[in-house]
Amino acid sequence: MKSLMTIGYEGSTIDDFVKTLEVAGVQVLVDVRAVTVSRKKGFSKNGLAARLEKHGIRYLHAKHLGDPKPGREAARAGNYTLFRKIFGEHLATEDAQQAVRDVASIAQQQMTCLMCYERDPSTCHRQIVATQLKDYDLSSFDLFVDKKDRYELNPEKLPSHNIGKGPAAAEHRAL
Repeated sequence: MKSLMTIGYEGSTIDDFVKTLEVAGVQVLVDVRAVTVSRKKGFSKNGLAARLEKHGIRYLHAKHLGDPKPGREAARAGNYTLFRKIFGEHLATEDAQQAVRDVASIAQQQMTCLMCYERDPSTCHRQIVATQLKDYDLSSFDLFVDKKDRYELNPEKLPSHNIGKGPAAAEHRAL
């Protein structure tokens, strides 16, 4: 089974966020925000994509996997039952299902990480997307920016991507 990661940038700086992705060996960051503008410096779509490119990480925006406004409003109000219902209905649409298939295809080939704002994955729709990706033989691992030092000190505890044997695999595991 291949691995897929998730991450939220709430409470982090762009420097710590990118360092966490690097330490974890992320090759592709898939932004699953419906709205890719951020008041937090460095996290709006174009700036984030440019910053990641400098670090060898590909950026993709999967707009059809973003939480619709009513879902975001329900989550902000703490009504997670309604939030999950709204997002579940959205995720069942053909556009969202095509986006899931597209992400699965990428994640089968490269270490991929789903990104949204919320630090806690249990209150974020990215966890619902990650759960759906299990149907494509992908297991998820939640990254936390404030734990990047632990990841760096204990890389063996990070999931591998089962990328095989040889120098490229050894280099990936050495992260």
